[in-house]
Amino acid sequence: MNDPIFTAEERERYARHFVLPEIGGPGQQKLKRAHVLMVGAGGLGAPALQYLAAAGVGTITIVDDDTVDLSNLQRQVIHSSQNVGMPKSESARRSIESINPHVTVHAIEERLTEKNAADLVKGKSAVLDGSDNFDTRYLLSDVCEQERVSLITAAVNKFDGSITTLKPWDSDEAGNANPRYRDLFPEKPVDGLLPACSEVGVMGATTGIMGTLQAMECIKEIVGIGDSLVGKLLMFDGLAMRFQTITYRRADT
Repeated sequence: MNDPIFTAEERERYARHFVLPEIGGPGQQKLKRAHVLMVGAGGLGAPALQYLAAAGVGTITIVDDDTVDLSNLQRQVIHSSQNVGMPKSESARRSIESINPHVTVHAIEERLTEKNAADLVKGKSAVLDGSDNFDTRYLLSDVCEQERVSLITAAVNKFDGSITTLKPWDSDEAGNANPRYRDLFPEKPVDGLLPACSEVGVMGATTGIMGTLQAMECIKEIVGIGDSLVGKLLMFDGLAMRFQTITYRRADT
């Protein structure tokens, strides 16, 4: 595959990447060739999409069946007051195009289901899970494992958040199989057991922090730099302003 050629405008736009030894021209070319799937254009998806677009990810597909509500704007910063009532995928697409016109955006106004998940995940450079329910999280983890696509999944609750990266088809340096989502969360919580954010609330900046970390992990995966969060759960406590990392392993090894 021929490497992308950058225009003068792109070279200026990504100038701070080009001078980073870890990214440079080759890394920026990888970003431009990449195709990322973002599931959910809400609290997590909003900052993740903005930073992926600004970084120059060439193609982004957004899957979300919801519409913009006024109560979303406290944390879903990719949307605006003028877009209340608009499908979130379309609102996010318009915002991304205003951030970086060099990014191709596919807005899909659908919910991720067993019927469409494989087609949506297949061939992607990475998938980001910004969903707000366990059915989608478990389904997405299974399909990403099947299609051998890296999954960066995050969650938030009030002032807290967590994030991990999943590549269960691969193994670590010692030859041990990487863990699955079910090694971290063996059983799906009973419906209704955990209250929704509409009931308990969520600090907007918490979603901003975790969504930005998702973008960071995604860029690292695409470029191939740094240490990933595979087998690690990074937890954030906003009230204490503290990060903690725990490790977890494959249960069947």
